Amino acid sequence: MRLPRAWLRAAGLAAVGAIVVACASSGAAGGAASSPSGTSSAAVSHPPITPAPQVTLAAGLSPAQLAGQRVIFSYAGQRPPAALLSLIAHGEVAGVIFFSGNVASAGQLAGVIRQLDAAGAAPTNPVHAPLLLMTDQEGGPVRRLPGAPFQSEKQIGQAASPAAAAKTAGAAAAANLHGIGLDVNLAPVLDVFRTPGDFDDQFGRSYSSDPRTAAALGADFITAQQAGGVAATAKHFPGLGAAATKQDTDNEPVTLNVPAATLRAVDELPYPAAIAAGVKLIMVSWAVYPALDPGRPAGLSARIVGDELRSRLGYTGVTITDALEAKALTSYGAISHRALLAAQAGMDLILCSAQSLTEGTECLSGLEGGYGSGALPRAGFEAAAARVMALRAGLAR
Repeated sequence: MRLPRAWLRAAGLAAVGAIVVACASSGAAGGAASSPSGTSSAAVSHPPITPAPQVTLAAGLSPAQLAGQRVIFSYAGQRPPAALLSLIAHGEVAGVIFFSGNVASAGQLAGVIRQLDAAGAAPTNPVHAPLLLMTDQEGGPVRRLPGAPFQSEKQIGQAASPAAAAKTAGAAAAANLHGIGLDVNLAPVLDVFRTPGDFDDQFGRSYSSDPRTAAALGADFITAQQAGGVAATAKHFPGLGAAATKQDTDNEPVTLNVPAATLRAVDELPYPAAIAAGVKLIMVSWAVYPALDPGRPAGLSARIVGDELRSRLGYTGVTITDALEAKALTSYGAISHRALLAAQAGMDLILCSAQSLTEGTECLSGLEGGYGSGALPRAGFEAAAARVMALRAGLAR
């Protein structure tokens, strides 16, 4: 029997007792850094944003549980390991990402989700908020589950009625995922591709080379998908549209030497529309953008997460990293250290997608250690966990 998400929310909030929901706006977890030399931090004009509900965490969670609110786990195979179910039952997991290898059929995955929900409802878990259960169901060739959306973003952009196609794709993605029990889609891609066959275009992962078209269609997809009960994730901020065909952060470090003015006028342009549409999550890329921060990949940069996304664009929702095991981060040490650096930069959720429980537990260890040592200041850490908790509390499967 599928546990009603409304019941989980009510039971969880009553059990914790120390969780207070309030309307408030907070910045990046580590605080916004000063603007890079030579770049402007002036706010661009965009529609007013209604701050997302925030959850203030007081006493009641252990450091491991507090750290767990910021970690997305993954696993190999079609059965969740007992160790993952135990971590969920003890409140040390924010969510789980699913890949094709985790899925034999819709019925099998629905059964897995019932297991995960049952673990989350265990009396040993002081945080009975719904888990964030997610996948990459972009459309076209990038689909982890059978079924909709079938059209790629490129096909949507080239359709006779692109807006209608984007809305149909968003609604279809929501119906597919929600019907199985997933509540987060790591889509849409808002990258603005530059040349035919480049990194995004080769797989149809960009709506258009026109940033205004990408903005409008991305917002249409987001609105339709979220109306269907599945949270959308805009990615990969500030944009991978300038990446050449083989510039893939999964495989190697990537540097995009794009002027700040171009990044803001082209690559970042779709994001205000996504924010105005109420997008629940934004994924930050692992590429390096020297015009904004020459020293760090975007997802490890407080300048980009704090100054660009939070301060300049006014985003108050949940930030999520790209895959923590990406080879673009090879020079940044162990998984635990990468997680620490991402949290210091202001990333709320850390995505451990190597399909290995070890990666997730190492990430958990890095965050817990940083919280205990003061390397991750408590106020910022708890604000990040609060944003995630607000997202979880507001979803229903």
